[in-house]
Amino acid sequence: MSESTKPSAIPPTKFIWMNGQFVPWEEAKIHVLTHVIHYGTGVFEGIRAYKTKKGTAIFRALEHYKRLVRSAKIYRMEVPYSAQDLVEVTRELIRRNELEACYIRPVIYRGFHSLGVNAAPCPVDVFIATWEWGRYLGPEALEKGVRVKISSWFRMAPNTFPFMAKCNANYANSYLIKMEAVREGYSEGITLNHLGYLSEGSGENIFLVMDGVIYTPNLASVILPGITRASVIQIAKDLGYEVREEFIPREMLYIADEVFFTGTAAEITPITEVDGIKIGDGVRGPVTKRIQEVFFAAVNAEEPRYEHWLTFM
Repeated sequence: MSESTKPSAIPPTKFIWMNGQFVPWEEAKIHVLTHVIHYGTGVFEGIRAYKTKKGTAIFRALEHYKRLVRSAKIYRMEVPYSAQDLVEVTRELIRRNELEACYIRPVIYRGFHSLGVNAAPCPVDVFIATWEWGRYLGPEALEKGVRVKISSWFRMAPNTFPFMAKCNANYANSYLIKMEAVREGYSEGITLNHLGYLSEGSGENIFLVMDGVIYTPNLASVILPGITRASVIQIAKDLGYEVREEFIPREMLYIADEVFFTGTAAEITPITEVDGIKIGDGVRGPVTKRIQEVFFAAVNAEEPRYEHWLTFM
């Protein structure tokens, strides 16, 4: 990984919200014996707020927090806040941290009480952090694209981990996928599911374009139902493209005209090479570019059709 694409250290802000209190950044701590550290018993979200001509706006805030609360429900955690409560907390946190654009990381987790696999005695704690963050796969990735590889690690099979929950523990799998790809000189890895069909990246959903049709793995392919993924599907349909959600064989990547990632962090990132095989012409394709243009117009409050996706301060 080049110096330009290495992630930078998290820049501190003034406050982190923890269990109803705005806590100074340097005081936002948990005990080393907190349950989530030992067993991964937490769920989280990644959300972005953008600087727009109409002011700071959070992209699809309520949808993200609904998914967070649903993830907690799957893991038997009763959350003392509604999704709308957490939206309002986030708005206030951004204001207090004086941020115009930022990444937002809310986490619901089992806190400090006792250790053991049974988490029931441990409290359900919540925090939300915000900080400035650039392009996840590098500043040039949105235009020039990234090189990726098929990972040797599969996604979890159904009925092993609940893949619809954005759970901390699930990302041990993502860690292995990402680190393997980076160590071999790629920006990202793509996983297959237990049946050998395409699943997703370590932290992104994936789309293919072939003969004018857009394809993306269906929910049964063991994917996280991404918020950006849903947004791209809507944008693509509004632009007149046919979108198919189905099982996709690995080799379809190699013969696709275009391939791209979607995600809160990755936004819409073209993939120009998979396993050393050039995708299409080896550059960002026209369909990807068109969807990018509409997506960024939407997040920058320049597309009235999608302004309901934005929560302003």
